[in-house]
Amino acid sequence: MKKNRKAYEAALSAVACSVAVAFLWLGILSGVLTALGYFVGVIALMMPLSEKFYLGGFLAYVGTCILTLLLGAVAQFWDLVPFIMFFGLHPLANSLQRKYKINGILAFIIKAIWFDCTLIAGYFLVFGGILGGKNLPAEFYEIVNKYIYLFIFTLGTAAFALYDFLIFRCQAIMDRLVYRITR
Repeated sequence: MKKNRKAYEAALSAVACSVAVAFLWLGILSGVLTALGYFVGVIALMMPLSEKFYLGGFLAYVGTCILTLLLGAVAQFWDLVPFIMFFGLHPLANSLQRKYKINGILAFIIKAIWFDCTLIAGYFLVFGGILGGKNLPAEFYEIVNKYIYLFIFTLGTAAFALYDFLIFRCQAIMDRLVYRITR
């Protein structure tokens, strides 16, 4: 029985990794489907976690990041940084929070700070610390760049609260789906 469980963990993790890689690769290389690639990648990485395969989930995440880079996303590495830093690990963090029954408020604070730090890193790595564009007036970008930390720690944290809630709901749906498929 133990041997079959390990084989099942490996197979479920491999399926999760392959789906995540396919959509991340497509999203990153297309340029316009990046958010879809992130979303499907996060949902796919929930598969092994629905059976409480934490090591399999982590290895699927690592494999997803490495394979996506090797398949050509290295040219757009900066587009993958938020997934590597936060989005790919967030489902695992949520599963471990449930497993160890960590206080929800404490876990939210830690994950919100982690998310905000990812936004700050993205601001510096992707935009070079300065937002700007052609469509809006320069005064708009001047205000945004001046108060970027305030925006990240307020609007970013509010957006994360909604995201975290939805990801917990998606994990519950994935748990039921994997249970129905495997039984």
